[in-house]
Amino acid sequence: MKLAKWLNDRLPVADFLQRHLAQYYVPKNFNFWYMFGAFAMFILFSQILTGIFLTMYYMPSANEAFDSIEIMMREVQYGWLIRYLHSTGASAFFIVIYLHIYKAIMYGSYKKPRELLWLLGVILFIVLMAESYTGYVLPWGQMSFWAAKVIVSLFSTVPIIGEQLVIWIQGDYNISGVILHRFFSYHVIAVPLILLGFVAAHICALHTVGSNNPEGIEISNSLDKDGVPLDGIPFHPFFTLKDYAGLLVFLVFFFMVVFYAPTLGGYFLEAENFKRANPLVTPNRIMPSWYLSPFYAILRAVPHKGLGAVAMVSAIFILFFLPWLDKSKVKSIRYKGVLSKIALATLVISFIALGVLGSMPTNDYYISWARFFSISYFAVFLLMPFYTSFEKAKRVPKRINI
Repeated sequence: MKLAKWLNDRLPVADFLQRHLAQYYVPKNFNFWYMFGAFAMFILFSQILTGIFLTMYYMPSANEAFDSIEIMMREVQYGWLIRYLHSTGASAFFIVIYLHIYKAIMYGSYKKPRELLWLLGVILFIVLMAESYTGYVLPWGQMSFWAAKVIVSLFSTVPIIGEQLVIWIQGDYNISGVILHRFFSYHVIAVPLILLGFVAAHICALHTVGSNNPEGIEISNSLDKDGVPLDGIPFHPFFTLKDYAGLLVFLVFFFMVVFYAPTLGGYFLEAENFKRANPLVTPNRIMPSWYLSPFYAILRAVPHKGLGAVAMVSAIFILFFLPWLDKSKVKSIRYKGVLSKIALATLVISFIALGVLGSMPTNDYYISWARFFSISYFAVFLLMPFYTSFEKAKRVPKRINI
């Protein structure tokens, strides 16, 4: 006990945890949608841990990358398990993040005073996409090679510096093994450091402004006789235990995929990526991982390469403006008008449809549908200032009553 006190006096970790867990009060009406943030944290540390083991055997060169993974899968004890935990974790990460974003949009967690919290979350999403893309190239299979070729070529559309930017990213005049060294350093060191930094900033912002809730009502400043907010309860142990229970259910499905369907029909691990990269043979369909497929569909929907790249980037960056596009006086979808509910449903349907279309062959039929859903996706955001201003919202209760 004396040692613990001595350590805490000089490095107050216990006080820090107490302040941000047991003394961090959250709304008492949290539902299961609020578990996905905890799931994301768990997967993040799982990816880091499994990634450390993978780097022990991976060789970032054109001649050895593919073989090093094959050796890892076939000859290293439990190497297949580590690889499948990492690959399944990547897809699970995006499933959780997309549901987390949906929750934030549904309950208005981007509105005042949480604008910065939302902006940090969008930056995290972009950094996560960069992390996934750099990792997708590393197996150096057919899809890795050709996806790298397609995506890197988009940087050539940047005015003035486009061609030089492509050469700098590739490290060569063409896609070659040099890009593996660069993407390996990005994936293992550079991007994770940025990711962890923004995760810390995101959590700090959350604990500064407090958590939103399904009602969109701020916790009352009034305290009871014990000094506890009337509408809030300590995060620990009440919601940490709830998160643990939810995590156990999540892990059941996660390990079912890892052990029984690690490729999940070619969506989590594409069949083409089990073939060695060959620059002389183009796959029948070049597509990114399923979690980047909606944005790839938007890219293909525009006939001009440069404008397609602008549309794809805009589909992501428009999220930054959401706190100011939404003019509604209420936060939660529970109290917004019918137009906002239709818009939310349209956004979900459009995004899922674009995800499906992004993995389909490039022909006029699928391109036409991709254009339709791209327009509906952007319309939800661009028309938001109008329908949120004029629709009639329900009356919001003054405080949470559970």
